[in-house]
Amino acid sequence: MKILKVTDPEFAVYGKVVEGYDCKELLEVLDATTEAPEDAVIYVPGDAKLEATSAMADFQNNCYGGMPIQIGYCNGTNSKLNCLEYHRDSEINVAADDVILLVATMTDIVDGKIDSSKVKAFYLEKGMAVEVYGTTLHYAPCSAKPGEHFRVVIILPKGTNYDKPEITVKNFEDKLLFASNKWLIAHPDTNEAKNGAYVGITGKNIDLAND
Repeated sequence: MKILKVTDPEFAVYGKVVEGYDCKELLEVLDATTEAPEDAVIYVPGDAKLEATSAMADFQNNCYGGMPIQIGYCNGTNSKLNCLEYHRDSEINVAADDVILLVATMTDIVDGKIDSSKVKAFYLEKGMAVEVYGTTLHYAPCSAKPGEHFRVVIILPKGTNYDKPEITVKNFEDKLLFASNKWLIAHPDTNEAKNGAYVGITGKNIDLAND
């Protein structure tokens, strides 16, 4: 699988590099206070220590224009695609370690399915921040090198990725709702699929460790 960089023109479809923010304190707190498992991925939507840094006000007021936000993290070790998700708003990723982002676009979904061949890979270097657009399908980052753990700050509108609201299904998209502000499409060979996620990824479950 060809791996491009988030600084390459091809990334413009999916997001952009975010500049001008001082993330030094944010990444120092992430490194000092959060674990990064060697055999799993953990995600925490909001972390009080990260939200106590000066980056909280900067991202909330400048990047999100005053909207309430949450700062959490996604840490661990991963090499697989597994699922694709999207939100109604952009997501900011700030990398404490080199990672690879696997992404696609909502327009790649056809008749409720998306073939994994539509997924592209982009290298995000340690210390960089990117905005992942609301129309971009994404999921957990992948280790830049197989077996290496990573830590990534995840910034989203407040309330995202918490408990799924109780709804009456009105259309197809409602079938994808997996948590608050989180629509999810799973590959059949995943725990998410076994736990009731909508199965809509066809083709192979991309594994960068074997590619």
